[in-house]
Amino acid sequence: MPDAPVADGSPSPRPGDPRFEREVRAMFTHIAHRYEWFDHLASLGNDLVWRPRAVWELERFRRAVPPRRILDVGCGTGELTRRLARRFPAAEVVGLDFTAAMLREAVLRTGRDGGTAVGYGRGTTVRLPFADGSFDLVSNAFLIRNLVDLDLAFAEMRRVLRPGGTLLVLEITEPASPAFGRLFHAYFDHVVPWLGAAVDSAGPYRYLPASLRRLPPREALLGRLRTAGFPRVEAHLQSGGIVTAFLAEAGARAGGKTA
Repeated sequence: MPDAPVADGSPSPRPGDPRFEREVRAMFTHIAHRYEWFDHLASLGNDLVWRPRAVWELERFRRAVPPRRILDVGCGTGELTRRLARRFPAAEVVGLDFTAAMLREAVLRTGRDGGTAVGYGRGTTVRLPFADGSFDLVSNAFLIRNLVDLDLAFAEMRRVLRPGGTLLVLEITEPASPAFGRLFHAYFDHVVPWLGAAVDSAGPYRYLPASLRRLPPREALLGRLRTAGFPRVEAHLQSGGIVTAFLAEAGARAGGKTA
């Protein structure tokens, strides 16, 4: 069956629909060529700060030597992937995404990024195509709102991390202040979809506030990370809490299971 179109022809994923994962892929295919510049516009330039600050928080959180192997899951056009490659130039960096159009953009942009060396591949978060303990650092930015099975995704990220490795999850979250939250939602729920409609993408940017409503609260996410095998977790709020960097350290494994 075709992806679910809206009036402007752009796909709008519907949570709970059996075709949800396919619709998310269609959505990202539709917006791949404008994804980065539209996010700069819709976030009023704040997304240019969120990733660098998350990497800074990551460095403060990590106790180990610089990572040798890094996996950026749901890498999209590679913004966080490239930043990590520049920050850890000795590391082998892999960007993974399930949308071919996003990967094409990532490869093009990485090629223009001053020789940054990154390998890209296609795959899904809930079935990562890597052996256990393959990476020292796993990251993702603005991914987890789009996942059908969050617990399985966290378990997979834990599986491919070595014990003591680090997970960085950067995501849109509810503001810490209710008063600021009302202001945020007036913009996020109404202005951003209007901006999307102006560039023939009403569906994806109407889906954006709906995806935030599906996401568990910060404390619940920290609890689910602990359950997935990350005994040490932290949440670092940015921009009044509209974005949070979740940092987690992979626990030891015993008998093939997380200790």
